Amino acid sequence: MVWLVAALLVFIFQIATILILEYRKPAKTVAWLLILFVLPIIGFVMYYFLAQEYRHRRRVRKQGVIAREVQLQALRRSVLVNRPTDMDNPAFHHQERLFNLLSSFSMLPITGCNVSEVLTNGDKTYSSMLSAMEGARHHIHLDFYTFRSDATGERFKEVLVRKASEGVEVRLIYDGVGSIDIRSSFVNELRDAGVQVQCFLAPRIAFFDKRINYRDHRKITVIDGTAGFVGGINIGDEYLGMDKKLGFWRDTHLRLEGDAVYYLQLIFMRDWWFTAREKLDDAVYMPEHRCRGTEQVQIVASGPDSNADSVLESMFSAIAAATKRIYIATPYFIPDHSVLMGLRTAALSGVDVRLILPHVSDSKLVMYASLSYVQELLEAGVRIFRYRKGFLHAKVLIVDELVAAVGTANMDLRSFFSNFEINAMLYDKGAIRRLEQDFIQDLDDSYELNLHTYASRSRRQRAYEVVAHMLSPLL
Repeated sequence: MVWLVAALLVFIFQIATILILEYRKPAKTVAWLLILFVLPIIGFVMYYFLAQEYRHRRRVRKQGVIAREVQLQALRRSVLVNRPTDMDNPAFHHQERLFNLLSSFSMLPITGCNVSEVLTNGDKTYSSMLSAMEGARHHIHLDFYTFRSDATGERFKEVLVRKASEGVEVRLIYDGVGSIDIRSSFVNELRDAGVQVQCFLAPRIAFFDKRINYRDHRKITVIDGTAGFVGGINIGDEYLGMDKKLGFWRDTHLRLEGDAVYYLQLIFMRDWWFTAREKLDDAVYMPEHRCRGTEQVQIVASGPDSNADSVLESMFSAIAAATKRIYIATPYFIPDHSVLMGLRTAALSGVDVRLILPHVSDSKLVMYASLSYVQELLEAGVRIFRYRKGFLHAKVLIVDELVAAVGTANMDLRSFFSNFEINAMLYDKGAIRRLEQDFIQDLDDSYELNLHTYASRSRRQRAYEVVAHMLSPLL
C-alpha cells in the first residue's frame, strides 16, 4: 500500500511539473501528459531531456559573437530598402504594416541589389553549387542539416578536398542528428585534406546537455562572399530521387548573388562560432561586389539563438496581407494556431488558398498529424492537394504577386520554434512568377482532396489523426 501511495505521489509530481512549466503552451502540455500517461516514468525522463526551454535558450544564443564591425560593414555595402514606396513592386506601396514587420529584423534588412535563380530539384541545384565551388578563390562555406557520405557526398568531398589543396578556405558544418549516419572516415578524409569540419550539437553531447531538440536545419552555401545558395536541398543521394521508398524528390533551392549573400554569410558566421568558437571577423568575408541586378531580397533567420520567431512572424504577416491568393508547398504541415487561423480566414474571405502536401511521406506520424488539419481547412474553402509524382520536400510560400518565401523552414511547429532555420523572402515579380510556374506544375502532378470524400474516411484513419494531432506539438 505504501508503494502504491508513493507511486501515485511521484506520478502527481510529474503531472504538476509539466503543468507548471508548460502552462503557456496548452497544446504542448496535452501532448506531454499523453506521453506521461502511456509511459509514466519514461515519459518524464523524455520530457526532462527533450522538452525544456533550455534555460530560456540563453546558452544557445550567439548574440554578440560576430564582430559589430562586420555586421555594420554588411549594412554599409548593401543597398537597403527603407520605405514601402522604395519597393519596386507597386503592390507593396500600401503595405506599411507588412513592411514595418519585415523591417523590424534590423540586422537582416531588405536589400535591393540582387540576382536570384530558382533551382528546381537536385540535379540543377547540385550542378550550380558544384560549378560555383569550382570557381571559388578565397573561401567556401557550407552549413547543412544532412550531409551524407554516399555517392553525392563523395562528389562534393572531391571538390572540397581539391579546393582546399589549392589554398581555398573550406569550412563545413553538419548537424549531428541530420547527418547521424555520416562515416567518421569520410569526415577524417576531409579534415586531413585541410577542410575545417564542425558537427553541430553531436547527439550524445546534446542529449545529456538537454539540447537534442534544437537542430541546425539550415542549408547554406556561400562562395567568396558574393554567391550563395539556400533552400530545401541537403547533400545526399535521395535528393536525386535515389531513395527506393520515396522515389522522385521534388525540391526547390535558390542561387543568390548580391547584397543578400552578406546576410547568408552573417548567419554562417554565427553558426561557425557556435560550433568552432572561432570568430570570422575579417573584412575579406564581406567583399564588395558589382551590382548585376535590382531584385529586392531579404534573408530571414530564426531559432533558439533569437528572442524573436522571425520565420513565423514573416510568414504569418505575409498570409495576413493576402488579397488574391496564397500558395503553399510543404512536406510537413503542423501549423501554429495563428497560421491555421490566417489560412482559414483568408479562404473564408475569398482568397484563393491552395496547399500541396506529399502523398508519400518519410514519416507516417507526421503525415497523420498533417492530415488532422485537413477537414477544417477544406470546410473553410482551402483547396488541398497531395503530390503523387514522388516526395514533395519543397518549402515555398507565395502570396499574391507581393512576396514569396523559399528556404529551409517547413510549415510546422518545429521549424517555427525549435530548429535553426533560414528563408529568403523574394519581392521581385519575376522571381515570384517563376516560383508560381513550378507550383502550377506541382498541382498538375497532384490530386485534390474532396471534402465529402475526406469526411467519410475510415474510423481507423480518424483515430490515427487524433493521436498524431495530440502529439503534433512535439513533432
